[in-house]
Amino acid sequence: MTSPQPVDPVPTATMLLLRDEPEFQVLMVKRHHQIDFASGALVFPGGKPATGDDAAQWADHCAGWDTLEPTQRTLRIAAVREAYEEAGILLADKSDGSAFEGSCDPASRKAVEQGELAFLDVVREADVQLRLDRLSDFARWITPTFMNKRFDTWFYVARAPERQIAACDGYETVDAEWLSPGGALAMGEAGERTIIFPTRLNLELLAQASSAQDCVERAEARLIAPVLPKIVQRDGKNILTIPESAGYGAASEVVG
Repeated sequence: MTSPQPVDPVPTATMLLLRDEPEFQVLMVKRHHQIDFASGALVFPGGKPATGDDAAQWADHCAGWDTLEPTQRTLRIAAVREAYEEAGILLADKSDGSAFEGSCDPASRKAVEQGELAFLDVVREADVQLRLDRLSDFARWITPTFMNKRFDTWFYVARAPERQIAACDGYETVDAEWLSPGGALAMGEAGERTIIFPTRLNLELLAQASSAQDCVERAEARLIAPVLPKIVQRDGKNILTIPESAGYGAASEVVG
């Protein structure tokens, strides 16, 4: 009897927004309990590319467009859009080159999330350029082959705009909070937050940095290779593992 073919992973993008005040922190959101994937978990903003994220018209509204191949353009636009929808943060500059520091209208965020308003139209109306060039590759994780829903997720890291205030959207996410990587890990260890395996390991990777700039520099110096977790049996238990060569050291978690 042959094993069923694994489901093809869906491309997705995740944004790790960083700041240094009051300490080195990353923006995290709590997923709504009714969301299919990672319901109730503390995660980084992210999701699948939406209709229009690959539109050619973005060329006039994105810094760094010419330095990226088409797939990376689409994924980075998706990452910026998801941060806008889920956390109310827009990584963009105004036409005079200064950072966009305005507030993100909740009604527009919801309309974009529900497909009633094109994100491109929001950017045009605000007269800003998305700063795709400020996103650095941080990691790439692929859901294990035995899962029914699989994702090929690129994690991007960027400094957050200094004066924008994060706010959850209330439907995909029910909380948005700035946490130090170590603080988030401690909450997960204490059972105060639900943190899934990839999030935990990427928090551990973040915790190796001392500042936002240090984190970006470490990410840019690191070889980004796909991480594909596997299940192994140990002492009668199912253990989720990744290769040590993935850059996270010896990492595993009991599942089931």
